[in-house]
Amino acid sequence: MSERHLSRGYIQVYTGDGKGKTTAALGLALRASGHGMRTYIGQFMKGQQYGELDALRDNPCITIEQYGDPRCIRREEVTPEHVARARLGLERARRAMLSGDYTIVVLDEVNVALWFGLLAVEEVLAFLDLKPEGAEVVLTGRRAPQELIDRADLVTEMREVKHYYAQGVTAREGIER
Repeated sequence: MSERHLSRGYIQVYTGDGKGKTTAALGLALRASGHGMRTYIGQFMKGQQYGELDALRDNPCITIEQYGDPRCIRREEVTPEHVARARLGLERARRAMLSGDYTIVVLDEVNVALWFGLLAVEEVLAFLDLKPEGAEVVLTGRRAPQELIDRADLVTEMREVKHYYAQGVTAREGIER
């Protein structure tokens, strides 16, 4: 497999209350891997088992690391340990981006990490300031702050029109997790 890189990389944001932000980022990583491009995915709010971890484990072009708590937390449950994990995640993603080993770097659920106060917008903007010309960076999660929307080259907002969650359906294995 020959590694391929982009001559120009952009900043993408996938946000909104609709389903599919992480799925879109994973689809981009999968498509890029078919062209020999490597992707680093740092998952900020996830520490539990998700299907993508098993599905992509043997893909030599995709690296996934999790920095979230093993259980879902609420904003009022944030601890200094959660903040430390998020900062470690941003540092690991920064190293991956600057290593030259990855064409795409995905900060999955980073917008939620910002909303929870695990990271400051200034920290993520400083991360983006370091983006090499040929790196593509994708930031996912609800409630993207305006500063990231302004900084991005592409912004997609997933809008919920109808969701079975309103009928009491919880996250299903293989579909939402």
